[in-house]
Amino acid sequence: MLVALAALIPLLGPSAALHGTGEAEAPGAGGIALLRTVLFAALCVPVGEVFVNRLARSVPGARTTSPDALPSWSPWAAAAGFLAALGLASVVATGNLVPGGLSDIDVGGLYASRDGKLALLEVNAFLVAGLCAVSRRPATQVLPLAAVIVAEALRAHPTTEHDPLTGSGLTLVHLTCAALWVGGLLHALRVLRLRRDPAGTALLGLYARVAVVLLAAITATGVCSSLRRMPPGTILEQLTATAYGRALLAKVLLVAVVAALALWARRRLRRAADPLTACTPARAEVAALGLVVAVSGLLTALPVPIRW
Repeated sequence: MLVALAALIPLLGPSAALHGTGEAEAPGAGGIALLRTVLFAALCVPVGEVFVNRLARSVPGARTTSPDALPSWSPWAAAAGFLAALGLASVVATGNLVPGGLSDIDVGGLYASRDGKLALLEVNAFLVAGLCAVSRRPATQVLPLAAVIVAEALRAHPTTEHDPLTGSGLTLVHLTCAALWVGGLLHALRVLRLRRDPAGTALLGLYARVAVVLLAAITATGVCSSLRRMPPGTILEQLTATAYGRALLAKVLLVAVVAALALWARRRLRRAADPLTACTPARAEVAALGLVVAVSGLLTALPVPIRW
């Protein structure tokens, strides 16, 4: 049910967000938002696995690299990301229109535009990440995954934008920290479900300490990015009068819920007689983060607000 809800947000969200704003909906906005959601989720899973496995090295007895003990989801995530990136590349190849058939797709034209090259980079990066995930050194998938993050940061801020490098830098940090937070919590809970012992609890506590820094970085970069697109004098009006502002407001509210759940889990982890009771709010936090990812995918398909 949660997966279905997360899929409905990007599919039906553009029409709901644009209702009454006077803004035009781009062709295939719902499908593009769904593909972006899948791409973001596919990025979070392997990044989180590599991140938590790295943290586990400092916790005796909590190593999570055994494929027999905990099967990796990274190959499946890479496959989903590859298909999503391929779908997005086909849209770019038809001039940002939904292709009606294979004859409408100009593959060679992808090499002639900045967006096309970035789309091809994401397709190839997910393919390489999948190959790395099934190799003897799955940690090497960090390099192609980093390429996906860089490509997304550059894609979100075209050269026609004012000071695009600043925007790309903010998006780079925001997306990296978000992937570590979402994917890391998901994998940490998978480990804890397998190892309900002090080592598993210590791993969750170590992740929680790092997550505080990640949340601070996500909040700071998110605020700066929002102020770049919606100046302080107009932000309150644009939060309700524009589709982008409405989706952003929904994301902010969801992140506030996630932060409250994270604080609840952290208190249980430190003060409860049984630290494993922290799993309940942590699972709710993962579900809420899934909705945040869906709303983030929706944001990428909505028109950017005008700087009034």
